[in-house]
Amino acid sequence: MAEGYCVKCKTKKEIAEAVEETLKNGRKAIKGKCPTCGTVMFKMLGGRLVASAPSSPSAVDPAASTETSTETP
Repeated sequence: MAEGYCVKCKTKKEIAEAVEETLKNGRKAIKGKCPTCGTVMFKMLGGRLVASAPSSPSAVDPAASTETSTETP
């Protein structure tokens, strides 16, 4: 299971009744309870879902970054 930090007990413990959730911004997290005191524990996980990444390669145009400005001094 997942290990998280309980702010009430001030120790790291295994998260009881852990459920994986997806946040609005696409990141994953685990939510559960502290096995000792019952306080809600929440742990952010690394990475984002693949579906939230831009799917088209045209979103990043490498040619646009190599162009120079045509302003005259």
